[in-house]
Amino acid sequence: MTEAILLVGGKGTRLRPLTVHTPKPMVRAAGVPFLTHQLARAKAAGVEHIVLATSYLAEVFEPYFGDGSGMGLHIEYVTEKEPLGTGGAIRNVASRLHSGPDEPVLIFNGDILTGLDIRALVDTHRSTGADVSLHLTKVTDPRAYGLVPTDETGRVLAFLEKPQTPEEIVTDQINAGAYVFRRSLIDTIPAGRPVSVERETFPQLLAAGAHLQGMVDSTYWLDLGTPAAFVRGSADLVLGRAPSPAVPGRCGDRLVLPTATVAPDAKLTGGTVVGEGAHVAEGARVDGSAILPGAVIEPGAVITDSLIGTRARVGERSVLTGAVVGDGAIVGADNEFCEGARVWCDARIPAGAVRFSSDE
Repeated sequence: MTEAILLVGGKGTRLRPLTVHTPKPMVRAAGVPFLTHQLARAKAAGVEHIVLATSYLAEVFEPYFGDGSGMGLHIEYVTEKEPLGTGGAIRNVASRLHSGPDEPVLIFNGDILTGLDIRALVDTHRSTGADVSLHLTKVTDPRAYGLVPTDETGRVLAFLEKPQTPEEIVTDQINAGAYVFRRSLIDTIPAGRPVSVERETFPQLLAAGAHLQGMVDSTYWLDLGTPAAFVRGSADLVLGRAPSPAVPGRCGDRLVLPTATVAPDAKLTGGTVVGEGAHVAEGARVDGSAILPGAVIEPGAVITDSLIGTRARVGERSVLTGAVVGDGAIVGADNEFCEGARVWCDARIPAGAVRFSSDE
């Protein structure tokens, strides 16, 4: 196993305003772009050559990662002129692959944080002689996901759309966004048009009698598609709940990166990360949150399960819970933002302008 494709072309619309200036895989989680964690885990599993299938804000990837040699990888970049979907993106990079027709190619979605045993997935693929092998995970509530039932040997029986009624929930297994393809099958995906690997490629392969194998691995799995999930994923990386060799420091309750400053009486808990050049002032309390580079948390502010964007500022005594503050935004003193609040990039919120309680 030497090759992988990383699908990093999505616009990340559910994560806005985090993704206004930054593609989702480049938003920082536990102090580094999330993509760094995926690349490091692939490298640790023996992958040497990775092709990044880019589209949205494609120009930011290569200046950061270069040719991959700094991580012990060979990284190439292929940019879609028009979004091609998951299957179309895989087909679009096929010419950059070096594998022989029957060799395995790993494919990862660029927004999944997982503890998947990558080597075990490849071993399953080889030992079963599958055409495609899929990482499956079990979830408590599968209604938001496509279901993937398998037989007693793990062979995939069907791909079912998001269930609408209790009767349609025939399994708690879902597609977890990591695959191993037999190299030759990638060339059967239609070229030059949008293709969904989940809705078109996999069902068609199954209907044609191809062997699709599922491997259940539920060690850790999180779709980082929403701000709340992204913040939780970053905190889990800092806490060591989610495995990654790329966390830039020891796992624990807090991670303060070089050049960041934190007042002695400020309290950082719950996997909080404070990025380079950021400042947390006296009396501030930050729990389970990500403070991105250059951001400022002023005295007495209380930040919980929130993400504060690059160069943003949160004023004195402001209280943010489950909120996102975009890059360069300024939240004045004595504001309150509750679950789901999103302050757009470069916005200016006056002191005491937003409250969910009395100002007394």
